[in-house]
Amino acid sequence: MATALPPLFWTELDTPLGTMILAARGRDDRAALAGAWFVGQRHFDGPQADWQRDDEHPLLREAATQLRDWHAGRRIDFDLPLAPEGSAFQQRIWQALGRIPHGRTCSYGELAAAVGRPGAARAVGAATGRNPLSILVPCHRLVGHDGALTGYAGGIERKRQLLAFEAATGR
Repeated sequence: MATALPPLFWTELDTPLGTMILAARGRDDRAALAGAWFVGQRHFDGPQADWQRDDEHPLLREAATQLRDWHAGRRIDFDLPLAPEGSAFQQRIWQALGRIPHGRTCSYGELAAAVGRPGAARAVGAATGRNPLSILVPCHRLVGHDGALTGYAGGIERKRQLLAFEAATGR
């Protein structure tokens, strides 16, 4: 018998790059962030009917604080429990994305090779496009093999702004 997942709680966060929806699964000490999406980004239709809005959720408040600090240049990484839902391959890609340092980029092909799947750049791109944790899992740091800005579920202009911001605040 499958165990029921804890409910999803959500809140909104205004950022310099647009409104984000933050979602956490559960509300106890095992709660984890399940999503951080820009409103209107591809592959996200907004909070679902069974999600519960909770602007006082402790983990969502902490995520909002860390994202505000990141946007203000006071932090370059995050310390939050993450629980994105996806296939085993997507999970591997998202974990590898988290290892790309702030202010740096990596090509889709380089990331594919790093996870032991050389030649799977397109599959990396597909998994990256489904990343439910924008900024926290830094999919904006992936670029084409020639450094070109390609694909970003939040929009290429937002990706350009994220990379420029990180280049200016890199340490």
